[in-house]
Amino acid sequence: MNRFFKTSLLATALALGAGFAATPAFAYDETSPAAINVDAGVILLGHDAVAYQTENRPVKGGAAFSATHDGSTYHFASAANRDAFLADPARYAPAYGGFCAMGAALGKKLDVDPTQFKVVDGRLYLNVNADVFKRWAQDIPTNIENADQNWPGIANEAPNTL
Repeated sequence: MNRFFKTSLLATALALGAGFAATPAFAYDETSPAAINVDAGVILLGHDAVAYQTENRPVKGGAAFSATHDGSTYHFASAANRDAFLADPARYAPAYGGFCAMGAALGKKLDVDPTQFKVVDGRLYLNVNADVFKRWAQDIPTNIENADQNWPGIANEAPNTL
């Protein structure tokens, strides 16, 4: 990563810092080194991972239609969505274990607001809040590239150590 880009990332992080601090925590444990963002074992705060792609909106799922993948419980709005997920979980599981995509681009693990999302090339990306989502959306390809590069190094680190 070149010096200019590192400086730009730092400037972005500082500009977004207030947005990170003002975000209410949803399911976030700053001391957990887990690579999956869960609340009581449930990922996406119970939102249906399939609905993000099929309906292009967050839909709350329920325990009646649930499945386990990579040690996390997913809730779905219907048996059909649960079955679609089970047939191809890699297609529907969120990027970066359900942590904030912009955070991952900056080398951080941040919680998410499940209403701040975008599906890009069939992959679900979430962000911590609306302001961060807007910044992430300004250069999605570069932010995804940076997050993909950073994720292996931060996936199993506790957020409060990054």
